[in-house]
Amino acid sequence: MELKQIFLSDLKGAMKSRDSLKVDTLRLIISEIKNKEIDLREELGDDAITALLTTQIKRRKEAASMYEQGGRTDLKEKEEKEIVIIQTYLPEPVGEEELKQRIGEVIAETGAQGSKDMGKVMKVVVPEFKGKAEGDQIRTLVTELLSS
Repeated sequence: MELKQIFLSDLKGAMKSRDSLKVDTLRLIISEIKNKEIDLREELGDDAITALLTTQIKRRKEAASMYEQGGRTDLKEKEEKEIVIIQTYLPEPVGEEELKQRIGEVIAETGAQGSKDMGKVMKVVVPEFKGKAEGDQIRTLVTELLSS
């Protein structure tokens, strides 16, 4: 079953169980998907929806940190709960060791040496781990492995 159908069926379940936070979160995600489809004038595939979910998580993390700085712990907690709900629809995150191992393999394959070849490695690794690892984490590990 594709992600969009999963969202719709989970929305119905959340409405039946009267889980207002999950209902609101899923409605917002479904709305974001529809808006993106209207903008692009095509249906989004699971990969595009996964990228959209990753963006939504980043936005909520930023909002949570802003709320924390503003002393609004109630809103911060709401954002964090929404992050947990959204993360259930993302692929299982990859472990750091597995990521390091694959980056090492890509460095060997591409013959990358030093930070000037970072683009070569990132171009291969980022699409491979899209939705499974954050770009910042990948960039940090690539930099670390290229400098050693």
